[in-house]
Amino acid sequence: MDPEQRKRLEKDENGLLTYEYIANNINSDGFEKDVDKLVDNIIKVDKTGQFVVSTARYINAIDKERFAPQIDRLIKAAIDVDRERAYLGVLASSIWGDDYKDRAASLIASDDNFRRIHKRLFPIGI
Repeated sequence: MDPEQRKRLEKDENGLLTYEYIANNINSDGFEKDVDKLVDNIIKVDKTGQFVVSTARYINAIDKERFAPQIDRLIKAAIDVDRERAYLGVLASSIWGDDYKDRAASLIASDDNFRRIHKRLFPIGI
């Protein structure tokens, strides 16, 4: 990423510019060295979780092994920022599959991010 692009993305107000950059450049030379900075930026600027979740879903679909650390960070950020639970359901189905509810018990036992999302989506007693 060139310095001008970096400055432009630092002014991103909600994550859309960063998401678009990731989507348009994921297969570009040098993307690997910039991906952590891009994830940091989108987490910093997205106050609703919309673009954090979209980015997690997108890079998971592209290559979940290659981007596993970034996906993990994005999921954790989404759990923290999406207080209205507007995007967590679609994130869960994108990451763990449409049948995630049927496999909830085993996923809760094996994946802390899933456990936290499930707890947020399906709270018990208040």
